[in-house]
Amino acid sequence: MKVNLKPNNVRALTKVLAVATQNQFAVGSFTPRATKMIAPILRAAQEKKSAVIVQTSEREQERYGINLAEFSREFYRVIQEENITIPAVLHLDHTKDFNVIAEAIEVGFTSVMIDASEQPFKKNIEITKKVVEYAHSKGVTVEAELGKIGTTDFIETDVDEELFTEPGEAKQFVEETCIDALAVSVGTSHGVYLVKDPKIDIERLMEIRALTSVPLVLHGGSGTPSEMIKNAIQIPNGGISKVNIATDLEHMMIKTLDRENHVTEKEWSELPTETVTLVQNAVQNVVKEKIENFLISSDSASYYV
Repeated sequence: MKVNLKPNNVRALTKVLAVATQNQFAVGSFTPRATKMIAPILRAAQEKKSAVIVQTSEREQERYGINLAEFSREFYRVIQEENITIPAVLHLDHTKDFNVIAEAIEVGFTSVMIDASEQPFKKNIEITKKVVEYAHSKGVTVEAELGKIGTTDFIETDVDEELFTEPGEAKQFVEETCIDALAVSVGTSHGVYLVKDPKIDIERLMEIRALTSVPLVLHGGSGTPSEMIKNAIQIPNGGISKVNIATDLEHMMIKTLDRENHVTEKEWSELPTETVTLVQNAVQNVVKEKIENFLISSDSASYYV
């Protein structure tokens, strides 16, 4: 499926994040982990009048059986059939394979993330530049990562090492790659915090902001205290403007279903409609809470023309 005509409110990442940076709020980048959970994310954003990002990743395709074309089709279906009017982005999260990135662009994703952060600095630049050149030629924006963001669930990434982003390297990386958004490692982790408590290095974040002008992204938003996130968002000259949230949503899905493990696309298709609706309502409430108390993005749609 190739999307040739996008609704006016479906935008490239930079067009959404630039406004967030200027007005010191963050846009939630929510991971539904299933196509049936795209609708409650968009509904919650519409209700709270907040810009929103819906995302999936390369590894999630494998673990959950997600098909990019079907994921995109459902995103656009909900946008159009439910009259979703708030600014929205369809984003491909952590991906290493260029072919997967090209496929996402082909089926209508408006933003992609190339994650070559495990590579040496110069190699990361080389790989990222190639993706930027291709994506920009298609009118698609690019997020990349510098530093290593640790993990406990190995879904978004397969690296459990944490390496903080160096401000000087961030400046060089942004200038040489021409990326549109930079994911920084400043103390959060993907997945659940089992031992180490999250602690965002605000001074490091301020140094990175002073040397770079692109929107900054915080991965590992689930489980991080809201006040800590707010402090990272509201640093002088604009702090974090995109926060990834995945684990909190999946925990609510599993809790509502009274299960212990994740649910695949095939399993979702076999569940009764009333059960799916019950989970959707629970997810919608989590997203609304995050928008209001975590991201400071309620009513942010009014900032967009």
